[in-house]
Amino acid sequence: MNQSNQRQRYWSQNLRYLILLLSIWFLVSYGAGILFKDFLDQFMVGGFPLGFWMAQQGAIYVFVLLIFVYVALMNRLDKKFDVNE
Repeated sequence: MNQSNQRQRYWSQNLRYLILLLSIWFLVSYGAGILFKDFLDQFMVGGFPLGFWMAQQGAIYVFVLLIFVYVALMNRLDKKFDVNE
């Protein structure tokens, strides 16, 4: 029973990480690129409005960064539950 409880806690924490990181990605890609575009277009990045830049490049950079964050979080979670390689 204890091992089953550990697996459930591990999976629950993993789902929390996924929900948090995917929410951040959604806010950046959809929010910055579409919803908050008009406000962000007041600022310029490399000669382009920030809203446009976030829709074209920024969301991709954030997604790649979130992959690295997920790897770090999962490595720490694996060590916590002693399932690391």
